Amino acid sequence: MPVYSEKVMQHFMNPHNVGEIEDADGVGEIGNPVCGDMMTFYIKVKDNRIEDVKYKTFGCGAAIAVSSMASDMVKGKTLQEALLVTPAKVAQELEGLPKNKLHCSNLGAQALRKAIRNYAINNKIEIPGLTDNEEIEEEEHACGT
Repeated sequence: MPVYSEKVMQHFMNPHNVGEIEDADGVGEIGNPVCGDMMTFYIKVKDNRIEDVKYKTFGCGAAIAVSSMASDMVKGKTLQEALLVTPAKVAQELEGLPKNKLHCSNLGAQALRKAIRNYAINNKIEIPGLTDNEEIEEEEHACGT
């Protein structure tokens, strides 16, 4: 059984920013068919900043904690700053994740990036750090239980 940091447990037991933004400016969804984790991120953008972010996550405690932390990390940030949120940074902010749960941090960062990309496409804008032909691969890897 994985041992979680106190910060992971706090975000799992009391997740921040849970929900859906009905009129979201960008939506990003990603899932891992191996373990069943699914994340959908919704962003509201104003003056190039993520004014609001919400998510819906179906998955393990680590997936919920990652979604909560990732949403906290980008709220109020510019789109360019939000693109700098990496799986490693999410895991670091959570004070680590068990090795067999690191894939959850990948999913959180990827779902956010997809929401930003969706916003850029919908608004026909270029965002530094986000390329037109960028494809976000959904990683196929085993999830530990």
